[in-house]
Amino acid sequence: MDMVMDMDMDMETLADDTDAALAGDSGGEAERYEAAEAEAELLRDRLRLAVISIATAEGKKAGMTVADPVVACIADLAYKSAEQMAKDAELFAQHAGRKTIKMDDVILTAHRNEHLMGLLRTFSQELKGKEPASSERKRKKSSKKDERPIDV
Repeated sequence: MDMVMDMDMDMETLADDTDAALAGDSGGEAERYEAAEAEAELLRDRLRLAVISIATAEGKKAGMTVADPVVACIADLAYKSAEQMAKDAELFAQHAGRKTIKMDDVILTAHRNEHLMGLLRTFSQELKGKEPASSERKRKKSSKKDERPIDV
């Protein structure tokens, strides 16, 4: 846990330095940055708690105790992995010319982990099965090319 506390202190120092650098910016931009940082910290803390809970429960199942530094490392690794996957999903959506991340983008982020990719595909199919069937499907607008008469 000391390692986690050291990392938190480093993050606070970095955040203070960043806040000082932003002090010259407009107040609205600095406030948005602080709100985003607070939200990221909250998510990171919630993920840490979930990892601690899972690691402790899995350790108990195996009749083992997981050391605090190991749990801290696993939590940090999980956070960094999730953060990288989120960035990758955003890049896939941008590459497709979209501003919205779709399930296919998330599945693509797992291309290096076949097991995870399979789980995500299964989950996606389950979600699609639960969606109410839409009686009206969107029709493609016919292009002007299709409307032109064909010369024979």
